[in-house]
Amino acid sequence: MHEKHCNSHSKHGSHGKISYLENPARKDDLSPEKLLSLIPISETDTVLDFGAGTGYFTIPAAKAVAANVYALDMDAEMLEVIKTKALHAEVQNIIPVHTDGSDIPVPDESIDLVIASLVLHEIQPLNRTLTQIKNVLKDGGHLVCIELEPKGESSHKAPRISLAGMEKEMKDAGFRVVEKVFPSKSLYVLIVEKQ
Repeated sequence: MHEKHCNSHSKHGSHGKISYLENPARKDDLSPEKLLSLIPISETDTVLDFGAGTGYFTIPAAKAVAANVYALDMDAEMLEVIKTKALHAEVQNIIPVHTDGSDIPVPDESIDLVIASLVLHEIQPLNRTLTQIKNVLKDGGHLVCIELEPKGESSHKAPRISLAGMEKEMKDAGFRVVEKVFPSKSLYVLIVEKQ
């Protein structure tokens, strides 16, 4: 069974998606620098930016580590944006990875840290993907999940998973919750560890 990926930005095409992902107001809620200061990351870590989009976290993560940063996305155009940004930033440790969503094409037990920002809520069923993420993580590796807390009733247009719901999904997949951070009123960061 393949998971279903819902793209809430598809009605606007790639341009609308890029505008949303590059919106300077995002930094008010959670800048890449703030996230990197909150999470367990070291210079020797190999990082996977799961659903990398335009590289909002990819580029800063690549500057923070000496090892490789895998930028995984289903949209080849997003990966081209990341390649261009990496060139301008003179960052050479980013490996763009295109996927159709059915797997994570990186070696098992090769990743120290996975960043999944505003993407896991789009995946159904989530458990299969969390198992794949767990497989690519090294023992003791971390998954950092950044999501918006739903406001009232959820809609099909913008599906969301509450912190409690995401915590349950993570525990069901065999992760141990390490920390919960609330960088803004509507945003949560859930840090879990592979056991």
